[in-house]
Amino acid sequence: MAAELLEVRGVEVKRRGVVVTWLLYLVTLGIYGLFHWFYINREMRDMSAALGKPFDNNPVKSVLALFPGGLLVVPAIWTWVTTARRTRDLREMALDGRAGDHTSMGLGVLLGFIYGLNHPYLQASLNGTWEILEA
Repeated sequence: MAAELLEVRGVEVKRRGVVVTWLLYLVTLGIYGLFHWFYINREMRDMSAALGKPFDNNPVKSVLALFPGGLLVVPAIWTWVTTARRTRDLREMALDGRAGDHTSMGLGVLLGFIYGLNHPYLQASLNGTWEILEA
């Protein structure tokens, strides 16, 4: 599935193919992962502001924590944690107290250690969040 540009609550976001996201990460030896990390963090920052509860995160700092910060290991793990938390928090905002699936922060971090599987996991969560917000 190719990326589909959406406008949700006045914010441009993309519904990206989960498998395509991971394959691009693998084929480009992680370079696509840096772009993906920037864009999902930017989309979450903009959407949280549109929902009235801004995360006030900096997508550039999130990417810098991956590279070159990942060479020190701790910054990369920290951005995995904070991005997974933002993904979970955005889903909770979208659900607005209704029952539904929530993103697991622990799984989001754990999958980061396994060939970048946190990218498709977090993207799948965001795709679901965009669907909830579109309704």
